[in-house]
Amino acid sequence: MVFAALRVANPAPRRYHDFMSKRHERRPAARVAEPVQVYLDRADRERLERLATRLAATKSDVLRRGLAALESQVRPPAPAPAGGAPPLPTFSGQGLQAGVDLDDSASLLDVMQEGDASR
Repeated sequence: MVFAALRVANPAPRRYHDFMSKRHERRPAARVAEPVQVYLDRADRERLERLATRLAATKSDVLRRGLAALESQVRPPAPAPAGGAPPLPTFSGQGLQAGVDLDDSASLLDVMQEGDASR
């Protein structure tokens, strides 16, 4: 007899669960699919908060933007079009100046500065 009284006195958790389940099932799908926990030291946490304040964004949005920026930096370059590399513009000539190596930036800078000195 005591057990019957306990069963009657304890239906609240089940009703609450049913209520919350039905309520959540009616909601549209949330934008965030899965929560992720990130551990930051104090300096990084403060930097995240400053950026969020400056950008008027949430911390999650700041982290998403950071991921997108990092991905754009490490993404391999897009393949050249089927016809090869696009043509480089030339001015009063038929291509590169003799002795110019585009892979050697120091030599290229020297050639460019020589042109400025002659003026």
